[in-house]
Amino acid sequence: MNPTGLTQKDAEEKLKSYGYNEITELNKVSALKILLRQIKKNFMIYLLFAAAVMSLFVGKLTTGYTIFGIIILLVVIGFIQEFKAETAVKALKHMITHTSIAIRNGKETEIPSREIVPGDILVLRTGEKIPADCLILEEKELRINESILTGESQEIKKYKTASEKNYNHNNQAFMGTNIANGKCIARVLHTGMNTEFGKIAGMISKAEKELPLQKKVNDIATYMAFIAIMVSALTGGIMLIQNLPLTYDLIINVLIVVIALCVSAFPEGMPVVLISVLASGAYKMAKKNAIVSRMSIIETLGETTVICTDKTGTITKGEMTVKKIFADDAFFGVTGVGYDSTGKFLQNNKEINPKKNVVLNLLLKTAVLCNDAKIERKGTDSAYNIIGSPTEAALLVMSAKSGIFMEDLQSMRKEENSFNSERKMMSVLCEEEREKYIYSKGAPEILINQCTYIQKRKKIIKLTKKEKEKILNLGKELASKRFRVLAIAYKPAKSFKKDGFEKDMIFLGLVSLEDSPRDEIKEAIKSCKSAGIDVKMITGDNKETSVEIGREIGLKGEIIIGDELDKLTDDELAKIVNKTTIFARVKPGHKLRIVKALKKNGEIVTMTGDGVNDAPALKEAHIGVAMGVNGTDVSRESADLVLKDDNFATMVLAVKEGRTIFINIQKAVSYMLSCNHAELFVIFFGILFGLPLPLIALQILFINLVTDDLTALTLGFNQSPSWIMNTKPRRKSGILDKKSTRIFAISGLIIGVGTLGIFYSTYTSLLFQGVAEELAVSTARTMALVTLILFEIANAFNFRSYRTPVFKASLFTNKYLVYASGLAIFAILLILYTPLNIMFETVPLNPGNWVIASLTAFSLIVIFDFLKLMNNWKKIF
Repeated sequence: MNPTGLTQKDAEEKLKSYGYNEITELNKVSALKILLRQIKKNFMIYLLFAAAVMSLFVGKLTTGYTIFGIIILLVVIGFIQEFKAETAVKALKHMITHTSIAIRNGKETEIPSREIVPGDILVLRTGEKIPADCLILEEKELRINESILTGESQEIKKYKTASEKNYNHNNQAFMGTNIANGKCIARVLHTGMNTEFGKIAGMISKAEKELPLQKKVNDIATYMAFIAIMVSALTGGIMLIQNLPLTYDLIINVLIVVIALCVSAFPEGMPVVLISVLASGAYKMAKKNAIVSRMSIIETLGETTVICTDKTGTITKGEMTVKKIFADDAFFGVTGVGYDSTGKFLQNNKEINPKKNVVLNLLLKTAVLCNDAKIERKGTDSAYNIIGSPTEAALLVMSAKSGIFMEDLQSMRKEENSFNSERKMMSVLCEEEREKYIYSKGAPEILINQCTYIQKRKKIIKLTKKEKEKILNLGKELASKRFRVLAIAYKPAKSFKKDGFEKDMIFLGLVSLEDSPRDEIKEAIKSCKSAGIDVKMITGDNKETSVEIGREIGLKGEIIIGDELDKLTDDELAKIVNKTTIFARVKPGHKLRIVKALKKNGEIVTMTGDGVNDAPALKEAHIGVAMGVNGTDVSRESADLVLKDDNFATMVLAVKEGRTIFINIQKAVSYMLSCNHAELFVIFFGILFGLPLPLIALQILFINLVTDDLTALTLGFNQSPSWIMNTKPRRKSGILDKKSTRIFAISGLIIGVGTLGIFYSTYTSLLFQGVAEELAVSTARTMALVTLILFEIANAFNFRSYRTPVFKASLFTNKYLVYASGLAIFAILLILYTPLNIMFETVPLNPGNWVIASLTAFSLIVIFDFLKLMNNWKKIF
């Protein structure tokens, strides 16, 4: 078979006919469902509806119609925010572009998986998710996990087809399944909804899940509604008892008070605030290259106590460079950085031609032939674009610097033993001009045991035990200097049989590669330490390399290697896992054990992974983090968080953002509760003390919408406080802790007392001056309304920070709060000095009234700034 693939023109024509290779969304939430959910999930909507009906019943038509309008407004706002949140997460997921290698115009090309069409020839490797239903044309050690289709987790051996017209389950690969081992070349048969996966997907529906954080907020809202009903019933009962016998007017007055009390305690905007802040936070994280799969993980991010991270590409740059070669009893240097094609070969600091050294030339050739990566020119740029493993790409770049390229070698690969984390070596059997050769590379301690001979110049001699020890010691010495070391070997073969073809190899040399730590890593790890987060590096590299990297980036602590892990029971591992900082020479199965041990010790674990074998550990961790660049489809699918840049520092920024979002939600909820409690206090104690109703229901609804909900929403956009990464992780708990509860209780009490005091003093003062009862009540209510709104604006500025006094912070620390405050004041002016005052039963206030209300409200800032200063000196809340 000659899998030449499609031309780009043919592919474009087929794309028009077949459409994109996409599955109709499995859990698509319709706009109608989201709209109905606003009513179904929000208990307060029913209470407001009851309040509206009661208002109409008692003749308060304006109040009743307004409450109905507010219900509609809440439903619409909730719908808009949740719809945006739903589409936001989908948009974030689409930011991760899934690609596949297809043969287009006769060469391997990386294309978006959604642009695959029937007839395309795909090159698929270990760890990749199969993007369409395919017929297998060529395969090497191919095993596929089809659990997504069959429910059975065992790996299925697949075979190449004998004829392209004769295909069955054994020679097909299906969309959505994963390559567990090996690789293949396959022709696409079906795409999108025409695949087996697409047919099943069309019949699948998923249950909707409520965010844990959303449940906590809804619980608080339900609690407040319960308080409102209880207090309303108690107040109504007291009023009825105090004013017996029962009359129609008494019942009407009691119902008016009950409506006002209920409305005052309903935090109707709380669910809307939550969804808005979470969606905004998800976008902020995406801008910093951290993409969440679902918004609920944002809460868990802030609780993270341990981060387990890979080394290659996460802590390091992921661009390997060959720096030194040991061959023919000599060291050779290689210049250049990363995947740049410019570089020289040096011996004793003098440039040499590597092709003139027989052993070195053979080593470079082996590095090209025993390789699954591809390198391509980026236009006129000297750097190569790589496809495949960074380590293998570095070997290709090394050989390219000497002028050796795969396309120039007259070699045909016939068989192979693929590299995996268990074998730690790779071998290929090639035919060259009727000769057969085996080329191998792998970990020195593994490959050296397969070698019986060594080549020096043109001679092949016996590899002695002493020579082996010398080579292994050289490898350890290089590894101790942070190099990754690979051994290279070859041998002539007699046949194409794979049995025992890796025995009696001829050792050629050692290749040392370097992958430098990212510039920002040291500071990121330092930030984790300040935040009380333990960082553990888990790597397949040897002990010496791991220790050297750890030392350079500031990771100190005990180290354990995979072989030592195997000897430990789960209980023994749990005892030492917390004090162990570096895990070297680990296998994917070890990662799962490490995560389980940490969880057993009560840690909240974030785990990174990039390979198919990392999926179990990613699922087991509280937060699984996959790599967006070098990660496999399987790891990304298993992950809760995807790093677009594969950078450890990005994960630390995500943790910081998660902490910030939770604190902002906590502040917003605390703020709303303080306002609701203050309003409840004013109404309840006003009635209890025998005063007229201090605020009518319509005025309270106005306050809740214009001040409470709007300013609470802006608190969700507070900047990260400077101390956010200098405190220990928050353990799993509710939204409100002791500190936030004390703060909202104190502020709510001050606001309630201050507002009721203004109402009482204004009311009694006007009566003393001989003002008519009705005007005195209207003026006192207006003063209470204005004072309460100004109090709540001042309260919002207090809630920007629990530590920094308002006078020490810039006014525009949160510009959205400033805008919301300005809008609230403008709204007050509208209902006081326009015909709207008739509907809201307010009267215009003179400048003196404004001064009194402003100074009273301003006192809250003074009191809390004093408390903050005292708290910074000696913790009082």
